[in-house]
Amino acid sequence: MYPFLIKSHGLHTKSLSFYSNLIDHCLSLKSLIFAKSTHAQLIKVGFNRHTFLGNRCIDLYSKVGTFSDALQAFGDIANKNTISWNICLRVYVDSGNLEGARNVFEKLPKRDVVSWNSVISGYASNGFFDSALELFKGMQNEGMRPNEFTFSILTSCVTSACYGKQIHGRMMRSGADLLSNVVVGNSLINMYGMLGLVDYAFAVFLTLAEVDVVSWNSLISGCWKCGHGEMALHQFCLMVSVGYSPDEFTVSIVTSVCTNLRDLEKGKQILAFCVKLGFLSNTIVSSAAIDLFSKCNRLEDSIQLFEETIVRDSAVCNSMISSYARHGFGEDALQLFVLTMRYHLSPTKFTLSSVLSSAASLLPAEQGSQLHSLVFKLGMESDAVVGSSLVEMYAKYGLIDNSINIFAEIDPKDLISWNTIILGLTQNGRVAETLDLFQELLRIGPKPDRITLVGVLLACSCGGFLEEGMRVLFSMEKAYGVVPRDEHYHCVVNMMIRAGKLKEAMDIVEAMPREPSSVIWASILQGIGADADLNFTERVAERLIEYDPHSSLPYLVLDRAYEMRGKWESMVRVRTALKESSEKKVIGCSWIGIRKHTFVFKENHITRYEDKDIYSMLTLLISEMAVEGSVYGHCESEL
Repeated sequence: MYPFLIKSHGLHTKSLSFYSNLIDHCLSLKSLIFAKSTHAQLIKVGFNRHTFLGNRCIDLYSKVGTFSDALQAFGDIANKNTISWNICLRVYVDSGNLEGARNVFEKLPKRDVVSWNSVISGYASNGFFDSALELFKGMQNEGMRPNEFTFSILTSCVTSACYGKQIHGRMMRSGADLLSNVVVGNSLINMYGMLGLVDYAFAVFLTLAEVDVVSWNSLISGCWKCGHGEMALHQFCLMVSVGYSPDEFTVSIVTSVCTNLRDLEKGKQILAFCVKLGFLSNTIVSSAAIDLFSKCNRLEDSIQLFEETIVRDSAVCNSMISSYARHGFGEDALQLFVLTMRYHLSPTKFTLSSVLSSAASLLPAEQGSQLHSLVFKLGMESDAVVGSSLVEMYAKYGLIDNSINIFAEIDPKDLISWNTIILGLTQNGRVAETLDLFQELLRIGPKPDRITLVGVLLACSCGGFLEEGMRVLFSMEKAYGVVPRDEHYHCVVNMMIRAGKLKEAMDIVEAMPREPSSVIWASILQGIGADADLNFTERVAERLIEYDPHSSLPYLVLDRAYEMRGKWESMVRVRTALKESSEKKVIGCSWIGIRKHTFVFKENHITRYEDKDIYSMLTLLISEMAVEGSVYGHCESEL
C-alpha cells in the first residue's frame, strides 16, 4: 500500500536523499509494515545494493524488524564497508547471539573502535565480563586506542572492586585527557558507587576539571547505595548551594534516601522543592514520593498523591501496588494490578513479588497459578525476586512440590531464594528435606544468615531433631557469624519443651545473654504441666504479664493451676484481673479456595446455610483426627 501511495502522488524518484528521508519516516513511525514496503521499493529500483541505503536499511530492520530481515538487507549490499559490518555486528549483539557476533567480528576486513566496542558491549552486558576484559586487552594489543564509550561500557558492567580498579588503571595509562573527560569521570563515579567504594568515588569527583549534574547525581547515588544516607543528603545540599540545578533524577534519588532513612520531615522538604520546580509531574519523582509516604506509615498520603497524579505509567502504578501490599491491603493491590494489566502497563519484578505475596493470602490456588502463567509469559520465572515469591506462594498453598520445582529453575539463586524454600519446606512438614537443603547451601553458598538459621532451628523443633538443633545453636556465632537472637532461642525452647525437657529449656533461657522476650516466656508457660510446681508457674506467669500485660495466657494458666489446687480466692483474683486487662481478642480465621470462591471460617462463627455441608465434613475430619490423637496431641503441645 505504501509504494502505491508513492506512485499515486508522483513521488517515484531515484534520489538517494528521498529514500533516506523515507527511511527516517519509517524509523519515526516504528512500523514494520512501512519498513518492509520501503525495502520493497528499494529492491524494485535497485537501491538495496547501494552501500549507503543498504546500511540504512540494516539499521532500520535492527530497530523495527527482525534478525533475519536485517541479515537479508546486509547480504544485498554489493560493496560492504566498515559501517556495514559494524551495523551487522550490532544486530548479532542486540539479538544475544554472541557466537554469531564473534564470527562476524573475526571476519571483519577492517576493525575500528566501533567494532571493538560492539563486541565488548555484547559480552559485558550478558554477564561475560572476563571475556569482555580479554577483548579489551586484545584491542590494546592490536594498537587500537579505546575511546570514552569503551570505558563507559566496561565501568557499567564491573562486578568486583579488583576489576574496577584495573579498568581505572588502564584509563590512567591511556592518557590523562580521559580522566578530565566528564563522561568517563561520571562512569567511574557511578562504578565506584555501585561497588561500595564511596571514597574512590569522591576522589574521582574531586579530580575532574569540570563536573555537571550527572556527576553530582552519580556521587549522591553512590553515597546512598553505600548506606550513607545522611552523606547523600549533605551532597545534595552542597550541590544546590554551589549553584547546580537538580534534575528529576536528583530529587528522585534524595527522595529515596529519605525513604530509606524513614525521615518523613526531610522527605516533605524535598517534595516541596519538587513542587516548586514542577518535578512532581514526573512519574519517577511521584512514584518515589508514593513510596516515601508508604514506608513512613502514611498510606493515606500515598493514596492521595496517586489519585492526584495525572500521568499514571507503570512506575507510579507499581509503587502504589507495592504500597497497598506492604500495608496489608492485598485486595486493593490485586485490583490495581488487574487494572494496570488492562492498560498494558508492564509490571516490574518487585510489583509481581508484591502481588504474588498478596495472592497467597487472598486468592484460590487456581488464580495463583494464573499469576504464575503471567510470570512465565513475561520471562521472569527464573528471576530471584519473582521466583522466591512464587516459591513462597505455592508453599502457603501447600503445593510444596511446585515450590521445589520453581526453586530449581531460579538462576542465580540468592540467599532470599534459599531462605524461602527452607521455610516453605519446614512449614509443610518436610523437615528432613529442609536439613538436607541446608547442607547443600553450606556446600555451595551463599553464607546463611539469621533467617536461614531460624528456618533450620524451626525444622529441628518440628522434627524433634534435638541434637542437631543444639549443635546449630551453639555453632551459630562461630561458624556463620550470626549472634543468636530471640527467634533462635524461641525455636530451641519449643524444641526442648516438645521433647519434655522443661528444665533444660529453662537452663537455656537463664543462660541467654539478654532478657528473654514475651514470646519465649509464653512458650515456657505453655509447656508447664498442670502438676508443675506452683511457685515456678507463678514466677513465669508474672514475667509474661510484665512483658505482655494484655496477654490472656498467664491468667488462664494460673486460673487452671489455682482451680486444680482448690485455691478459690486466688482463682477469683486472677479471673478479675483477666477481665480488667480488657484485651480485645483477635478472632482467628482460616480460608479455603474452591474454584472462584473463597470460604472464610472464623472462630465461633456460623456462615450461610448452604455452607453446612462444608462444616459437616470438617466436623467429620476433626472427629477422625481426634480418634487418632492428632488434634488433642497438637493442641496440648501448643498450650
